[in-house]
Amino acid sequence: MKLYIIMLEAEPSRGRMKRVLEEALSGSCFPENTEICIIKETDEFFQLSIQGKLKNSCIIFAIELNNSGMNIEAYRLLGYLQNPSGGKILSGCIGGLVVDGAGSLYTKDMAVRTVFAANTAGCTFPGKPLTEATGDLSNLKVLSAVWQLEPEKAYVKSCRLLMEKVTCFTMPQEKNPEILAIHAGNRKTSNSLSLWEMTAGNIAGKAAIEEISIRNGEIWDCRGCKYEACLHFGENAGCFYGGVMVEKVYPAILKSNILVLICPNYNDAVSANIMAFINRLTALFRTHDFSRKRVYAIVVSGYSGGDIVARQIISAVNMNKNFILPAGFVLTETANNPGDIFKISGIEKRAEEFSKRIISPEI
Repeated sequence: MKLYIIMLEAEPSRGRMKRVLEEALSGSCFPENTEICIIKETDEFFQLSIQGKLKNSCIIFAIELNNSGMNIEAYRLLGYLQNPSGGKILSGCIGGLVVDGAGSLYTKDMAVRTVFAANTAGCTFPGKPLTEATGDLSNLKVLSAVWQLEPEKAYVKSCRLLMEKVTCFTMPQEKNPEILAIHAGNRKTSNSLSLWEMTAGNIAGKAAIEEISIRNGEIWDCRGCKYEACLHFGENAGCFYGGVMVEKVYPAILKSNILVLICPNYNDAVSANIMAFINRLTALFRTHDFSRKRVYAIVVSGYSGGDIVARQIISAVNMNKNFILPAGFVLTETANNPGDIFKISGIEKRAEEFSKRIISPEI
């Protein structure tokens, strides 16, 4: 097995990311016969992908940002991954990221954009695939305290654990998968829900599907309880605010292997109900392991911006809540008026292909 470290340093480089990665590599415990290849030029990455050598490998995208939050080589990489004619150049790959910033901004944005581009190109990401280092390492204060390490040593350990997670990752294989579909749509008017129904029609008989509607104010958003209170209720698969989230959603989440979020684009964001659902997962997440569950999404926009919504889901559910992000996790379409989804050429075929990815992920 090959582990590629795509190390894209800023100009001029501060040297911290390189130093940390080298220390992390020296102490990591990889599966037997792991071959480590460090790539420092995007042109070398392009050449390897053209030769098909990146497929079925493990990849760590390590990106250093300058004082402006930029890295020209990283943007060249994004442009290459986002090229529709490029195909699934990362098919079968397992990925992770290290993003090292000069300040307190832009690290998460670069990470999410990179994950979305690589995922579209065929790369799967385990839950929490990001090691992030802001300029003063203040984002690592909690881990430093938990591990009783200096911030830079916590940075090293976080990189080491990420590399081990990526190289040891295996996709769960369920004989009878349980799918939970969450939506807040009106069946008479929602293009998003219609697209899910097309998809679900191809899944029938291959998996158990449970749909839960959270529309009409049935779910309250998280009110930010103290950590101890949230932990206490989460230990009992509950939440202080109760309601449909505790009565129906929590049990369904625990039972399911696969989560499908049905998300119309509302002002370039998921709807308030879907966001409330994600926020309220926190209590359950604190006490239960989601790392063997997969997340998929259907995103329909009236005009544009489906990629923004997809990246929001990546950040909230994959990077934060620890769900696996399978290759090609999202189906995005544009449909404005009710019923327009049915007028899109080839939509049934794309829904069928998406259903196959849900039932049989590429890895």
